[in-house]
Amino acid sequence: MRLRFAFVCATGAFLCFVGGSAAGQVKPERIRIGYAARAVAHSVPYVAKEAGFFAEEGIEAEIVRTAGSIAPMALVANEVDLAIMSAYLMIPVSVQNKDVVMLGGFSRYASMVFVARPDVRGPQDLKGKIVGIQRPGDAYEKSARFALRHLGLDADKDVKMLALGTNDVMWSALQTGRVTATILSPPGTLFARKAGMNFMVDLTDLKLEYQGSTIATRRSFTQKNPQLATRALRAIVRGVHLFKTRKEDTMRILGKFLGTKDREALEESWEYAAKMPAKPYAVESAVQAVLEHLAEGQPRFAQHKPAEFIDASILTEIDKSGYIDRLYAGK
Repeated sequence: MRLRFAFVCATGAFLCFVGGSAAGQVKPERIRIGYAARAVAHSVPYVAKEAGFFAEEGIEAEIVRTAGSIAPMALVANEVDLAIMSAYLMIPVSVQNKDVVMLGGFSRYASMVFVARPDVRGPQDLKGKIVGIQRPGDAYEKSARFALRHLGLDADKDVKMLALGTNDVMWSALQTGRVTATILSPPGTLFARKAGMNFMVDLTDLKLEYQGSTIATRRSFTQKNPQLATRALRAIVRGVHLFKTRKEDTMRILGKFLGTKDREALEESWEYAAKMPAKPYAVESAVQAVLEHLAEGQPRFAQHKPAEFIDASILTEIDKSGYIDRLYAGK
């Protein structure tokens, strides 16, 4: 009898121990993050995941491509929880659906490069020629217009704009002569340089404010999952830190994201993206520039203010805690 009692007690203690251990294992929370383009500025969540930062925050992150205009729709439809997309894509959807908001942004200034074929020696050689853009009215076209104006050309009179559909084909269209000039970012800029193309305007040098890539989400998501949203943004901030401080590790991951092993291309991509701000706030004056761009085609956008589209509260909380400063203090 005593032996049976001891066995039952021992078994009970074991089951309690196993149950306690299982209960102590916190299951990772899942989150889906979309990105609108295979561009370096959109790679930060992918880099953060590959580096293990989401896992360290107790998050199982799935990074998915939601190309072009699909990106904001995927966010509205709850198919993704966060999305990296241009402010140009995000704002029109947010006007229609106030739930969509930007938590931060990776670029304050127009930062692409206007590149032409080798036989274009000056602005006059572009007259009557075709300039490749992604889609009519988008940020690529706006960048092309910035560059043409800087060169003293009228985009509506001096050149013809050709919509190519996606940023993936911009370089190949220039290389094959389908277009005479286009807008490029790394690694396309390296391929263009190697091919002897003419780099006519580096928009970064012009310091033209224009909010590019943003970290967008739904207000309802952050309200229902404040801690998850905070941890996810913290992982993204660490992704930015990796870009800025660990070149080799970043390039290794970028190679997977961009689908290239060309070291020079990866170095050029890294140098381009490592300039992103350590604290990725969306900037109201840069968002205002996007609103003005949108208002050129649809005047109704002129009545809106940048603050309507920005919720910096989570990033501000992370920043005020000293988290970001501590990352760089230990650099």
